[in-house]
Amino acid sequence: MLRYTCSFAGAIALGLLVAAPGASAADKIPAAVAAAVADAGRPDTDKARDANRKPAEVVAFSGIKAGDHVAELLPGAGYFTRIISKVVGDKGVVFAITPPPRPDAQPGQPPAVAALTTDYKNIKVSQLSPTQIAPEPVDVVWTSDNYHDLHNRPNADLVAFNKSVFAALKPGGTYIVIDHVADKGAASDVTSTLHRIDPEVVKTEVLAAGFEFVGSSDVIASAADDHKTAVFEKGLHDKTDRFLLKFRKPKK
Repeated sequence: MLRYTCSFAGAIALGLLVAAPGASAADKIPAAVAAAVADAGRPDTDKARDANRKPAEVVAFSGIKAGDHVAELLPGAGYFTRIISKVVGDKGVVFAITPPPRPDAQPGQPPAVAALTTDYKNIKVSQLSPTQIAPEPVDVVWTSDNYHDLHNRPNADLVAFNKSVFAALKPGGTYIVIDHVADKGAASDVTSTLHRIDPEVVKTEVLAAGFEFVGSSDVIASAADDHKTAVFEKGLHDKTDRFLLKFRKPKK
């Protein structure tokens, strides 16, 4: 995720810079979501992270279902991509939206998530365009642990970015934002020093782009995290206090 930050920021800068009460964890995990998490094709390294990342509860909260078209921003090696792919099924699509290649990447080296397309035929890798988030209108835009990094590029305009997400969604489509919690009112540089963000900042920015707030979940919250430590400190990354927010593009 972080390893993509600089090139992703540059791509965004080229083109994109020119309400409901909170909800707790999903009461019930849909069978398709449970099956996707239990899928034998998931690598052991991913499964080892499940206890902290709680993918079944998180994906259930998102409302992703069979047949959906989903744009996942900066999917990394595909932890959530595999799961979402199985949930949306053969009639659905997961657009893995990757940034331009890193400056130190070997010529022609594909992004890590591209390796999934051999076994997961409904995953389509698409490089971020300066003018649009996804290749076609989608039902869901999903970003996990990346939103704070958007603040770290020069002259960041998150309302403009969120308007591009708004444009990518079908009417009634949903926008899922997961990230590491910073203290309320934390200094703006917390996004680069600790790689965290105040969830209220995210809400303000997303709502300013025209979205409705649907709700939040505390399923990946952690009271043990004091919000004072950089999220990449050894042993902390999957154990931070994280927020899970859902927004909706109005149907009209």
